[in-house]
Amino acid sequence: MALVADTTLPFKVFTKGKVRDVYEFGDKLLIVASDRISAYDYVLPTPIPDKGAVLCRTSNFWFEKLGGICPNHLLATEVTDFPKELTAYADQLKGRAVLVRKAKRVDIECVARGYLAGSGWKEYKESGVVCGIKLPGGLQESSKLPEPIFTPATKEAVGKHDENISFERMAELVGRELASKLKELTLTLFSAASRAAEGRGFLLADTKFEFGLLDGKVILIDEALTPDSSRYWDAASWRPGVAQDSFDKQYVRDYLTKIGWNRQPPAPALPDDVVKNTRAKYVAAYERITGRRFGD
Repeated sequence: MALVADTTLPFKVFTKGKVRDVYEFGDKLLIVASDRISAYDYVLPTPIPDKGAVLCRTSNFWFEKLGGICPNHLLATEVTDFPKELTAYADQLKGRAVLVRKAKRVDIECVARGYLAGSGWKEYKESGVVCGIKLPGGLQESSKLPEPIFTPATKEAVGKHDENISFERMAELVGRELASKLKELTLTLFSAASRAAEGRGFLLADTKFEFGLLDGKVILIDEALTPDSSRYWDAASWRPGVAQDSFDKQYVRDYLTKIGWNRQPPAPALPDDVVKNTRAKYVAAYERITGRRFGD
């Protein structure tokens, strides 16, 4: 599969994110997952081969599996089912693009955590609280929480850091009724995905969802439970008190921390071994989660 670090299709651009290029087709959107990778709010100059295809296929798997809990934006996943004017670009789009319904995005990252890691662990160490939720004392890094928690965050533009907020602050921003609905959906989706992941030997430490409104109803949009938006740990090797060997973007974050990047532009390039290992982790996550070979 060809490396796709960027797309320049001759169609109206709806938005270009850190990883996805989105094109407008009336009341539909074409979402193309590139091979770009971001960390600490910046896109790195080194793409990861096949990453976009892994993200797209992993999301499609979860959208189908969780569709009974929450409807999603998917309309078509095969280029042959896309608008005919896209046929000429099939080589760029195959396996990494979807056609979706356009929805009004709710500008909140809906995060669920089952284990203590990342910014949640950092906040807990400082205050014993995560996004306004008081947790028991004595927890360690990677500890399993007594029950999954909902920890929303603001959704910021590229280069700005998403800010963890309390549920009360989220209710002020989007309204209490919608906030309560999204909290319930997030935790229900997380629980279902966690059970499925455990059946494949993975622990789903945390994940984030994005939701939109279409005809007054909430739908799941963007991506779902990919190695970009989730932490996946090997269940057999998990032990609290240390950082876990993860099958997700944490590997790249750890490398950037190791080399002392100050998280300011310009973002550093990744060496060949980090690129190779990152690709391997993403493909391994896809294959274990779905039970499918990536090349199939």
